[in-house]
Amino acid sequence: MIKWFGYSLRSKLSVIMLVTTLIPLLFLGTFAFTISSNVTEGKAQQAGLDTLAQMDAKFRFILKDVENMSLFIIGQSEVQAYMNKPDESKKIAILGLMTNLVYSKDYISNITLYSKNPSAEAPLSTSTIYQTDIHEQIDIKEITDKTWTQLYHIENYLGERKVFSFIRPFRSYNSYQTLGWLSITLDEQVLSRIWSEPMLAEGHGQVALLNNRHEVMSATDKSWLARPFESLFPGVSANLRNKVSGEWTYGQGNTQHNILYYREPSIDWTIVGVIPSQLYRAQNRYILQLLGVAALLAILTNIVLTLFVIQKVTNPLRTLTRLLSKINPNEPLPQYPADSKDEIGRLAQSYNMLGTHIEALKKQLIQNETRKKEADMRALQAQINPHFLYNTLSSIHWIALLTEENRIAEMVGALSDFLRFSLNKGKEYCTVSQEIAHIRNYVLVQAIRFPDEFEVDFTIDARLNNTLMLKLLLQPLVENAMIHGIQKKEAKGTISIYAEQKGNLIGFKVMDDGIGMSEEQLAAVKQSLNPQDGQPPSDASYGMRNVHERLLLHYGPESGLIVESKLYAGTCVSFSIPILEESHENHDR
Repeated sequence: MIKWFGYSLRSKLSVIMLVTTLIPLLFLGTFAFTISSNVTEGKAQQAGLDTLAQMDAKFRFILKDVENMSLFIIGQSEVQAYMNKPDESKKIAILGLMTNLVYSKDYISNITLYSKNPSAEAPLSTSTIYQTDIHEQIDIKEITDKTWTQLYHIENYLGERKVFSFIRPFRSYNSYQTLGWLSITLDEQVLSRIWSEPMLAEGHGQVALLNNRHEVMSATDKSWLARPFESLFPGVSANLRNKVSGEWTYGQGNTQHNILYYREPSIDWTIVGVIPSQLYRAQNRYILQLLGVAALLAILTNIVLTLFVIQKVTNPLRTLTRLLSKINPNEPLPQYPADSKDEIGRLAQSYNMLGTHIEALKKQLIQNETRKKEADMRALQAQINPHFLYNTLSSIHWIALLTEENRIAEMVGALSDFLRFSLNKGKEYCTVSQEIAHIRNYVLVQAIRFPDEFEVDFTIDARLNNTLMLKLLLQPLVENAMIHGIQKKEAKGTISIYAEQKGNLIGFKVMDDGIGMSEEQLAAVKQSLNPQDGQPPSDASYGMRNVHERLLLHYGPESGLIVESKLYAGTCVSFSIPILEESHENHDR
């Protein structure tokens, strides 16, 4: 495994992309096959139920037709008269009526009238029955309500036939007395055409008509006739009583079948469809073959596209790697031709921009080092000149004390401390407390020069007293506030100095309530702090610009001065520097 991570990017991407696409593709194919199989089987079962529903509609029509035909015959006055009192003169007309009804419906095999009157010689029938076994099933004289018989055999001029009959009592419509019985016989062979059109499962399924005792009354498979359906498919009778329609799977393996049923509630008979499950398996095999071909094409296409995309991605990367491996520190980065606009093209553009930016940074670094040396030189000059004055002022301080000129001694002492801090033995850094003490000495000297013209407030976070900072940052800002803000104001002014800790930064503010600046003056000051390339800095705001440059050189571009001012409202100059943790002197970035 560890060795695999050392392979080339092309090899790893090829393996990863192929694995991450082929495995989901296999899962997707399996899922699609399962769903398709279930959907196909469900649709086939639903189509089977729809077919049974069409068969039931036809069968219901026949039942209604037989019912109406029986009512029509019973309602005929001549038939009523004959059944009440058999008369040979009416016999021919009644036979003609019933014969016409039989010939109008091909599924009706025979219509028979059984008279209860003892004077009747024999039942009146539309055809001659040579032999029948209906009397072995029922006694017609015991029938008190309309009923359907079981399947039985008859023999007439057409030969042996399997039929079943609808029998109802023939009652007088005047007295409602039973005059006899009416029998309408249906031919099973003709009726079974209903089960063939439309065909169940495209002719692969079998259909059977079951009576209320689940005996087969009609079927596409003639070997099922007159047999209990339970003997053909043991255990199915319990499922047939559940709902009006439904389906379930019967059996296992090669003998597995899907059984569909549709019950006719008017007589509680059931139309049952039996479909071999092998039919679904054949359809599933066809789906599996289609999915296999589609999956194979998808896999081949995926492999070709994966290798093509990986080559398009890795070739530019290899070229960039080769260019980067041959970098000469003393020469610019070699340019890479970026032709495309995709991520690789943008990467190449970024590489070219990186080379340009590095060259610009080299020039900027050289320029910054030059500016830093110039600023340090100016600071050194500022330190050398006060060094002579410091020795002279120290002598003046002692002479003033000897002559008891305390005010002069206080002013000279503050000025000496001020100059001593400016020298600071050549060190560039001091603590925050030392910087604030330096400001206090400066304020003391200026207060003696300009009595009752200003006040200075200090708000310093005590946690910062021993924190290191670059020295001589606040005094030029206080001096600028006093000269340009307070002294130009007619009334007494206030200078406020703030120092607070904000996370890992120290925030400083020098605020005054002097005359402030107009928008044009403020824009000129900001311009002097950040002069454009090639333009010499102006002499205006020299102290602030010097502080601003030192901040940028020592702390970076985030630590420059921020100047805010409003005319006749005052000025606020602020900056933030990071907190230094080491006590040594080399704190430059």
